Amino acid sequence: MTNSTRVLSNTTATDPLGTADVPVTFPEDFLWGTATASHQVEGGNVGNDVWLYEHVTPTMYKESSADACDHYHRYREDIALLASLGLNAYRFSLEWSRIEPAEGEFSAVAIEHYRDMLRACHEHGLTPLVTYHHFTSPQWLIAKGGWESDETPALFARFARRVTQELGDLFETACTMNEPNLAILLGELGLAEKDPADRVKNPTWVGAGRALGIPAEQVAGFQLSATEKSFEVKCAAHKAAVAAIKAVKPTMRVGWTLANSDFHAAPGGEERVARLIEENNLRYLRVSEGDDFVGIQTYNRTLLGPDGPAPAPEGSLLNPQGEEIWPWAIGAVIRQAWDTVKVPIIVTENGLNTADDAQRVDFLRTAIAEVGKCVSDGIPVGGYMCWSAMDNFEWIFGYGPKFGIIAVDRVTQERTLKESARVLGEIARSNGAVLA
Repeated sequence: MTNSTRVLSNTTATDPLGTADVPVTFPEDFLWGTATASHQVEGGNVGNDVWLYEHVTPTMYKESSADACDHYHRYREDIALLASLGLNAYRFSLEWSRIEPAEGEFSAVAIEHYRDMLRACHEHGLTPLVTYHHFTSPQWLIAKGGWESDETPALFARFARRVTQELGDLFETACTMNEPNLAILLGELGLAEKDPADRVKNPTWVGAGRALGIPAEQVAGFQLSATEKSFEVKCAAHKAAVAAIKAVKPTMRVGWTLANSDFHAAPGGEERVARLIEENNLRYLRVSEGDDFVGIQTYNRTLLGPDGPAPAPEGSLLNPQGEEIWPWAIGAVIRQAWDTVKVPIIVTENGLNTADDAQRVDFLRTAIAEVGKCVSDGIPVGGYMCWSAMDNFEWIFGYGPKFGIIAVDRVTQERTLKESARVLGEIARSNGAVLA
């Protein structure tokens, strides 16, 4: 049984992809949810590397994550709130530095915390999708060479094995790691180092190295390491974690999530775009061959000229920060993923940074319709997770960006539903039929 929908007219003056009024369908068991990451919402993750980077002086981080959204203590009310919207899934991540605060030492208290999160999901009818690593690593791991060390795959596999032994009876879908390829695009934009020697030019890495007792060149965090060695280590760690999880629970659906961009070439940018499609998208997709699914994550298109990012064309729809809004990107990256590697797909992140929630409402309607058209064309897409459940800590940018469907008061921690939350819930409850 499926529900038929059709695409709404997009929010710009024209439909650049010519896709309006194309019938779409969503399967009956489609997962509708939101996503969060432990460090971005929990607060007080003092044992991980990003906390350290936030607190060295000087730092490239705009501010400290501090208490974040206090989701570590408020998770039950937050889960209940998400379920009240009509969603049926919740993707969240485990904080490795809480579960294994020292090498080989596992916290029963932290494990029980995440077990209760999983129980809360089931109590409220939310299917949990669990991410084992979402950007942050224990400081002890970074001190050993982090995501450029040959030891890391085995250490990550040990963590994955222990987590699955302790918690695996309460979930069926596991994401080993989040966006191992993001650093490639960030490196192209000058926000991540492609050469370890360049880290000495960044005061954040110098300060972190000093605190960890290692040279700045060896500070290889997950999110901002764009080296070839990091690529090799992340891929090996993913494969090792898949094997470890399957050894404990063979029926677990396991994959990783990729930050695949919809690359477009401005005049003269064709060669750059072709290179990045291969380096950022395709080679990581090929690693997914044999996995149970691949998580696809995109927010926008990336428009590149011969020397780097190109400005949005005149007349483009922009958010208040002047960034182009391009909701059609998700359909393009899903199709590219399916053409590259024939494994099932889950949209594990998609959303819009804007303080104008009316823009987010229009974005969600158009983007979700694009997902539906992929399903209608026979691509096995099993779910859509909106980023994010709440306005939260957005890494080096602090609390400025607004991706959430729920606003969070930075002083009182009060949650306020936005109209986009109600709209996403309505789409979920109707399995997309309200888009017709």
